[in-house]
Amino acid sequence: MKLSFELNGIEHYLDVEPGEPLLSLLRRLGMKSVKEGCGTGDCGACTVLLNGRAVRSCLMVAPQVQGKRVMTLDGLGTVNDPHPLQEAFLECGAVQCGFCTPGMILVAYELLTRTSDPTPDDVRNAIAGNLCRCTGYVKIVDAVLRAAEWKREGRWR
Repeated sequence: MKLSFELNGIEHYLDVEPGEPLLSLLRRLGMKSVKEGCGTGDCGACTVLLNGRAVRSCLMVAPQVQGKRVMTLDGLGTVNDPHPLQEAFLECGAVQCGFCTPGMILVAYELLTRTSDPTPDDVRNAIAGNLCRCTGYVKIVDAVLRAAEWKREGRWR
């Protein structure tokens, strides 16, 4: 079937199988930040933003994004021009092995688009569906709060 959707600001028109998982399609399109962890939507490693809302790409089939906007971490910032949220994760030491990081950053981005002054509990609730085996979550919460501070100061785009 024909599929048309926006991925990281670029319109894509391609053929997909009706049952092709969105995760598989994104990987086929070169999105390395979208990871398969559990395949059941429990770990958050495959998180993407669909029209600005965090979703698990392993639980969706590609045709569900017809006419919609999908953003992966690859669409947020680059190595040469990182988004302030990515900078906050680095500055606060919230990145260790990096497997959960794309999903964590995307759920944090969704949170910070809804509020610029989250509480630590708001952050913990936002990241609750994303598993991290390395950090203990404290530095991730610190990073999101730092990014929120930068957003309030006008440093966030």
